[in-house]
Amino acid sequence: MQTRSIQGVISKMKSHYKNPVQYYLPVGDGLVDMNGLIGKEINFVFSGEIYCVSCGGITKKSFAQGYCYPCFVSVPETSECILRPELCQAHNGVSRSMKWSEEHCLQDHYVYLAVSSGLKVGVTRSTQVPTRWIDQGAWKAIKLAKTPNRYLAGQIEVALKAYMSDKTSWQKMLKNDITQDIDLEDEKQKAWELLDEELQQYVVDNDEVVEIIYPVLAYPEKVILELYPISRASDIILNNCIERLFMI
Repeated sequence: MQTRSIQGVISKMKSHYKNPVQYYLPVGDGLVDMNGLIGKEINFVFSGEIYCVSCGGITKKSFAQGYCYPCFVSVPETSECILRPELCQAHNGVSRSMKWSEEHCLQDHYVYLAVSSGLKVGVTRSTQVPTRWIDQGAWKAIKLAKTPNRYLAGQIEVALKAYMSDKTSWQKMLKNDITQDIDLEDEKQKAWELLDEELQQYVVDNDEVVEIIYPVLAYPEKVILELYPISRASDIILNNCIERLFMI
């Protein structure tokens, strides 16, 4: 049996929207075609070194998907509004880096409804559709509203969180234990009715429902993650935490 070894720092999995979705794992300067490894045995070996995704320095512990602590508390990529868009203040000129915010926060954003484990509401930059939906494991999604900045998108999300979740149950998603009978067009109409008139103006007319098919041979009946997992999933030697592979 032919084997190969690849060594390098790994980064967040990249995806390409096809049916099924195509996945690539950045390892060092290259990309590993993950779809081509489905159904095959892969061995991961952690070298014991973790590198910050921002400054490249070695760190004993990573924060927010790969940052050393000094970068975690200073770079714009880890600002509070990344997880809570409603707290964004870039539109008021407040940011760790206004240049970064102009490219990320002060851009068109979509508020969307998606079905992963169940119905959820979410926010993403317009350029991240449908990547964000794939990252969250959604099998179908619809655009609800389009706003000129992250803050306004966050306001719409907050207004709807009392009626629908903004989180995905990853256990149900991985087992494909999903709700099949959710009509996203109907849910979009309900969401519009729940919004104040000030926010209703951002709701879009586009009612296209995007469906996503994933490259899966079989779904597990149980999902159990060990504290110190031994992963046997190709002979790829990785130079970063194995846990980062699953932050897709």
